[in-house]
Amino acid sequence: MPGMPPLGPRGFLTEEEKSNTPKITKELIFRILSYLKPYWFQLSLVLVVIVISSVLGLLPSLITAKIIDEAILGKDMQLLIKLVLLAIVTLAASNIVSVLESYINSWVSQRIVYDMKNEMFAHLQTMSHSFFTSERQGDIITRMNSDISGVSRVISSTLTDIISNVCTVLTTIIALFNIDIKLSIIGILVIPLLVLPTKSAGKNRFKLLSESQEKNDELNDIINESLSVSGSLLIKLFTKEESTNDKFKKVNKEVTDLSVKESRAGSWFRVVMGIFTNLGPLLIYLAGGYLIIKMNDTAITVGTITATVSMINRLYRPVESLLNVSVDVTRSMALFSRIFSYLDIEAEVKNKKIVLKPSFKNNTDITYENVEFYYSEEKPLIKDLSFTVPSGKMYAIVGPSGSGKSTLVNLLPRLYDVKNGSIKIHNYDIRDIELSYLRSNIGMVTQEAYMFNGTIKENLLFAKSDATMQEIEEACKIANIHDFIISQPDGYDTEVGNRGLKLSGGEKQRISIARVILKDPKILILDEATSALDSISERSIQNALDILMKGRTSIVIAHRLSTILQADQILVVSEGKIVEQGKHEE
Repeated sequence: MPGMPPLGPRGFLTEEEKSNTPKITKELIFRILSYLKPYWFQLSLVLVVIVISSVLGLLPSLITAKIIDEAILGKDMQLLIKLVLLAIVTLAASNIVSVLESYINSWVSQRIVYDMKNEMFAHLQTMSHSFFTSERQGDIITRMNSDISGVSRVISSTLTDIISNVCTVLTTIIALFNIDIKLSIIGILVIPLLVLPTKSAGKNRFKLLSESQEKNDELNDIINESLSVSGSLLIKLFTKEESTNDKFKKVNKEVTDLSVKESRAGSWFRVVMGIFTNLGPLLIYLAGGYLIIKMNDTAITVGTITATVSMINRLYRPVESLLNVSVDVTRSMALFSRIFSYLDIEAEVKNKKIVLKPSFKNNTDITYENVEFYYSEEKPLIKDLSFTVPSGKMYAIVGPSGSGKSTLVNLLPRLYDVKNGSIKIHNYDIRDIELSYLRSNIGMVTQEAYMFNGTIKENLLFAKSDATMQEIEEACKIANIHDFIISQPDGYDTEVGNRGLKLSGGEKQRISIARVILKDPKILILDEATSALDSISERSIQNALDILMKGRTSIVIAHRLSTILQADQILVVSEGKIVEQGKHEE
């Protein structure tokens, strides 16, 4: 039988997949179906098209039987032409229906992927800052891209393949028994002779492929480590060239040996399958010939035998696929389970049912009351900390690395929520304030000035999307970056590159300060805002910071003395507690 299906991981679960097999529950099934529900009409149309395609697939075999028995053996040329034309029309119709099915399938699956990506992206936007610091970025991207994109294959391939295969098997068996019961039984009994070797040989090849993949991964690790800049330097410094070469040769030989074994197993499999593939039709020919020659069975004709062989061949692929359906379903369920595991993560920081939007026009007192925070209860980071920053004043926070300074200010815009105690602005607990409104009134310049891949203007407009060019330029003049920008060939349309790599640290920092100036917040947080600047750049921007902080309630984290000289109060933090407080002179 031509066109053997490829062997490999498709028909078998890896050990990792077996250990992570999800529990298939009624709730999981209904949740998956909820994504299909909006497209029930299109999916119903797919089902109708699949049934039509299955029926049309039978016609070439049936027409072939008539061509042989009635046209050729009957020596009827006119009938032969009609039947050949009918076969051509049937084939064309079958292919057109397949194209229609493929189009509808693709449309539905891509719409479902579109819906799920939107849902996932919106959900991840609600996650607290701790989610992004604890989860690996690669895992997040995998869920957003690979996993959800995989849903397309589940809908357009796995689901429809199961339905299509069931329809093909049912319609073919019905047609077979309508042609001739005796030949059909013989033909169906032959199918295990085709399927069982496939499963046995496929399992052996899959084992060899898995081992080969593991060894290839090991070989790639050696190559990556040994031929990298740091790895090759280490090898040279410790004179490990010979032992590294021996290690490479050993693993390389194992990879080669496994590849030879896999190739040999594949060759023998093709020999065995070639025999069994032709044995099935030969047995049907033998049985049919015996019934015609010895038993004088007039119900069986040459056309009947030919049609039976054709339909038995048509049964192989769907039967083989249906035998592997449990693997396909398990992988599909695992895919959805991975996606749902992310969608089910509760947002740690969220709005209450009733939220406030108090006016901060005249009062932005910030009060920390007995604040406690920890990532792990065994290691509290901030312990029973209390202080108040009066409205319009600037407080500086200093202390050794790891003392909790950045975490302390990150609690104010609710990047994290306090575990105990409270933080208040103008006597309003920040957890009672609408989250977007709270953050819109707080401006923050962090140690790492992050830039999106785009132009300088686009990065500035992130703070205020409707800002005029005059407002943008004014903010950049205050931040002492305007002259640099207009000196570039593209001015404000200069591309900053990925993460702003085309700019120096000082340039990025000044643009980030201009961005906060454009936002015009009531409360300002500077977390090591001048750390990326040299002494000349720092002096040029200190005036900008003074202007920015004027009239605003500000909290500044800094190591440099020049940044905190003008602070109204300096808070010294150590091990999550305020150990000293006062002016610089004190």
